[in-house]
Amino acid sequence: MRRSDVDFAQLYREQMARSGRARKPASAWDERARKLRGRMTSGTYAADFIARMDLEGVETLLDVGCGPGTIGVPLARRLRRVYGLDYSPMMLEVLMENAAAHGVDNVVPVLRAWEDDWSDLPRCDIAVASRSTAVEDMAAAIEKLNAHARKRVYMTTLVGGQFVDPEIAALLGRRQEPFPDYIYVVNILYSMGIHPRLDYIELPSRLAGTRDFAEFAERVAWSFGELQPEELERLRQWYAADPERSRRGGAPMRWALIDWEPPP
Repeated sequence: MRRSDVDFAQLYREQMARSGRARKPASAWDERARKLRGRMTSGTYAADFIARMDLEGVETLLDVGCGPGTIGVPLARRLRRVYGLDYSPMMLEVLMENAAAHGVDNVVPVLRAWEDDWSDLPRCDIAVASRSTAVEDMAAAIEKLNAHARKRVYMTTLVGGQFVDPEIAALLGRRQEPFPDYIYVVNILYSMGIHPRLDYIELPSRLAGTRDFAEFAERVAWSFGELQPEELERLRQWYAADPERSRRGGAPMRWALIDWEPPP
C-alpha cells in the first residue's frame, strides 16, 4: 500500500470514535472558567508557545478555543486585533476580564464552536488552536483554520493521546482508548500537500501541584468522571504512598506544536 492510498482523515475519525469520550459541554467549561483564570500566567506553556511563533508583519490573530486568553491576551499588546473564539460564554467573560487586567482593549470575544458556521469570521494573519483540538473531524478543523489564516497556523495537540498518566487510569480500572495524537495531524497535513514544522512543549502533569488529596481527586474526576468510593480509596492509597510522585501528578504531559503555512 502506498502512503497516498491511506485516508488519514478517516483513521483519525475512527480513533476519535474509539476513544469514546464526547466533548465536554459548554456548561462544564463555564464552571471551570474562574479557576482557569488564575492559571493563565502560571507555568511556562504560553511563553514556550509564543517564543516559537513568527510574528513578523502580523497584525491580527484568531485564537480558536481561546479559554481565558492564555495565548491571545499576552499577544494583544503586539497586535492590532485579537479575536478570541470559544463555545463557553463564561470563558469569554473571563477572557475579557483578563484583557482588561492586562490593559488591552483590542480583544474581541466570539461565541462559537468548531462545528459552527465561521463564514462571518474575519481572515486573520495567524490562526492559533492551542490545546483545543479534541475535535471529531480533524481534516475539517484544519480546513477552517486554513480558510481563516493568511500567513500561518499554529496548533498544539497531545503526544500519546492521554491527558492523564495511564497509570492513574489503570489504578482506577478505567483504561481508556487514547485520543488520536499529533502524528495523525501531521499525516493529514501531508495528505493535503502541506509540510508542517514540528516541535514539542513538555509540561508537568495536569494533576501536579495540588494542595491536598481533595484537590487531586477533583482533577482526576474532571478527566474520568465521578469517582466511586472504591476508586477514591485506591487513589488515596496511591497519593499517600509517594508524596513526591503525588506532587508531580505522575508522568509529565507533552504537547506537539505543529505550524504551517496555509495554502494560498
